[in-house]
Amino acid sequence: MSGRLRSGVPLVRARLRSVSWSYAGSVPPPPATELDLADTAIFLDFDGTITTADVGMHLLERTAPHDDWWELHEQYERGEIGSRECIFDQWALVEGSEADLRRIAAEVEVDPGFVPLVHGLRAAGAEVTVVSDGFGFYVHDVCAPLGLPVLTNAVDFERHELLFPHEDRCCACSSCGVCKQAPIRDARHQGRTTVLIGDGASDRKAALLADVVFAKGPLAYWCRQYGVACHRFDVLADVHEALLG
Repeated sequence: MSGRLRSGVPLVRARLRSVSWSYAGSVPPPPATELDLADTAIFLDFDGTITTADVGMHLLERTAPHDDWWELHEQYERGEIGSRECIFDQWALVEGSEADLRRIAAEVEVDPGFVPLVHGLRAAGAEVTVVSDGFGFYVHDVCAPLGLPVLTNAVDFERHELLFPHEDRCCACSSCGVCKQAPIRDARHQGRTTVLIGDGASDRKAALLADVVFAKGPLAYWCRQYGVACHRFDVLADVHEALLG
């Protein structure tokens, strides 16, 4: 899948094959697609995508004194509240010191295919950015060793306050903590093909805008249900195989 050099970077063309679906529906999987990775911007969700489970929910299960956080989650899943309202109110339920919360977050394993995927995509010339609409601090803990750019929410531990440096009040919905559509729009304006890799409700709006979508779990089901073309995956090694061989 590689060819001539361009500015010292191997030109890698990824031939994406269609996928088979394990549940019923009327929308066919996307056709085979060819990507020039040197002209591609990759956006990786964190919770449940880079990690094997949702870190935020793990923190809430371990530290919130009652189950109000789950009702907030259900309201968000049903579209009754936005993610910003949901996680702001959930964070207010979290108890524990910064050290304890970082330790608990680190209990959730990272998909073993994460580092090889990032190295492979970068070697092929792709831009890779992590976009996460979670509590944020643990995302930096995992991504900092790779020097990956991260767009996520922030925690002021001294004030126990959740901050939203990447919200977009000008967005049509203006309800997300991190607007995942904004960086995709920016990349497309720069002429880059955009690829989203995600798993959950916070990735839905981005999936509507990205040129190519890799979806697992609930996001794959949602894409299937609403006719959004996607390539289904279970682990990041599947994405590595599809993009890099």
